[in-house]
Amino acid sequence: MYAVVESGGKQYRVAPGQKVRVDRLEGELGSNVKLDRVLMIVDDNHNLTAGNPIVAGASVSARIVEQHRERKILVFKYAKRKRRRVKTGSRRYYTTLHIGEIGK
Repeated sequence: MYAVVESGGKQYRVAPGQKVRVDRLEGELGSNVKLDRVLMIVDDNHNLTAGNPIVAGASVSARIVEQHRERKILVFKYAKRKRRRVKTGSRRYYTTLHIGEIGK
């Protein structure tokens, strides 16, 4: 059984017992989160339930395992013969979720 959920404008394919890294969600470590925007559910018999755009009444329960930041991404812009050098970087926040059960 698996589902396709939307979180932070991105879509993720999740299954029970799986860990998935999503954009930062509010909450403490160990707290439960309910993902309501379920786009599709496929059960063990391979029956597909697709939403228009979401499946009514479906949700995925998850537990917050980690709140952290990713490694720094460096961006370096250079223009030859112009004396232009710009070095910037960013670190994105993320949340790691442990997927519980998928319910209709």
